Order: sequence, then structure tokens, then C-alpha cells
Amino acid sequence: MPWFPDFVSAVELARRDTRATAQADPVTEYFNVLQTGAGRDLEAVWPGEVVIYDPRAGEVRGHHQVRHFVRENQSLWAEHHASVETIASTDVGRRAVVELLVNVEDFEGEVVAWPIAVVAESPDDLSIVFRTYCSQWPVDGTRHVRPPILKSGDAYPGDVVGRFLAAMDAGDADGIVGTFESDGYLREPIGPHATHRGTPDLQSYFADSFGGGGVHIEHCVVTDDGTRCALEYNCVRWGAHDLPPQAGIAIYERSQDGLLQAVRIYDDIEAPTA
Repeated sequence: MPWFPDFVSAVELARRDTRATAQADPVTEYFNVLQTGAGRDLEAVWPGEVVIYDPRAGEVRGHHQVRHFVRENQSLWAEHHASVETIASTDVGRRAVVELLVNVEDFEGEVVAWPIAVVAESPDDLSIVFRTYCSQWPVDGTRHVRPPILKSGDAYPGDVVGRFLAAMDAGDADGIVGTFESDGYLREPIGPHATHRGTPDLQSYFADSFGGGGVHIEHCVVTDDGTRCALEYNCVRWGAHDLPPQAGIAIYERSQDGLLQAVRIYDDIEAPTA
């Protein structure tokens, strides 16, 4: 029979292994908790501070608020029969950006694919911040104004991403289409059905989008692994219309030729009416 100290050491090692596994894939751990309702699991992995920025709940901070948020989401996800599929992950240092498709029942009872992006950032080994971006249109059929999460910073991507952003700001449809591969695509936040692929489709989409001028965003944080560049931003103007600053994230996926193979957007911003 093992000595008691050996047993305690084995339990502690198992606990450390569990924490290490969850910390290596924080977004999977986060969504597991949202689906099971086991909010204390987040506290066990990150016993310091857990902060959540959610499109519906806003800022969630502290163990009590986190547990309440997790319970509410577990009920919501069960009600909508949600299942999660990971699309891509962009990891740099202590920050990971994970793109997901969540299959849910919408407000009309139809099953839809709901694009969601989650940024998980660890300021230290004990704490974690989750920032979730999406449109709520696929779930409730309504656009919601999402206040800024981050302050405007000095994050200005270069290469083809920078050219895309400059053309978007200028309202230059030809310039922005020129940053894509011939079979590249842009997916709108409302779901895979709103995907624009290939030069003619992209030309038509951006010509309509820029009818009143370009779209101006404040750059906040960039997470770039060389293949995918994730830009967290605040959208503040569309054409001649100033907008209430609204948070979002876009993922720019490069091809081997240095052009854009894909752009996937996660926000709830709506083009202003004339």
C-alpha cells in the first residue's frame, strides 16, 4: 500500500496535468464548461482571475458572476441543442484566437450554423480572459450594438492584410478585390450561407458595400501566426455615417502566393441606411 505522502503527490500531479491540458487549449475548456455548466472547473484551471466578455452578458468578472454566467449559458445551449465544430486556431504566445461553427436552433426552430470567434488571453499562469465575437442574428434575428471591449491601439498589419484594410477604409472595391486569390472568399458574420467567393461575386459584394464610401475601423489587437491574421477592432464609421463604436474581429487567411484566401468576419455591425 503506498505511503500517504505518495498518494497526495499523485493527486497533485494529476491535478497539475489536468490544468496543463486545459491551459494548452483554453477555448475548448471554456466551451466544455459552457455546455456542462461546471463553472468551478474554470476556477480550478485558472484560480487567479477569470474575465469573460460576452455579446449578450457584457463583462463577467469574479467567481460568483462567472458561475452564474456559466449556468445561464448551459441552459441556453441546451435549449438550442448546440453542438460545436472548430474551424481554425491562431495561436501566438499567451493569446489564442479560435474560430467555431456552432450548430443551433434559431428563433424559428431551424438548425443554423452560427459563426463564433473566441480570443483567450492569459496575462499569467493563473488568470484568463475570454473575448467572444459573433453576430446574434443567426439566433434571434436581430442586430445588436456591441460596445467596444478594447481601446484603439497601434496595431497595423502589413502585407496583403494592410492593403485590404487601406482599400476598405478608402471604399476602393477594385483595390480590395485585388487582394484576394481568384477563388478567395469573404464570409459575413451571419453564417456560411452569406459567403462571397471568386472575383465576380466579391466585386459585386464590395461595390454594394462601398456605395456610400469606405468603412473605418480602429485597430485594437493583432494576433498573427504568419498564415492567419486576427484583428480585433472597433468600427466607428461607414461611408458618411458615424457609428456608435462597435467591437468585432476579422480573420485574414493568406494563401501561399501572399494574397488572401479567406476573410471571416465576426461582428454585429449593420450598414447604415441612407
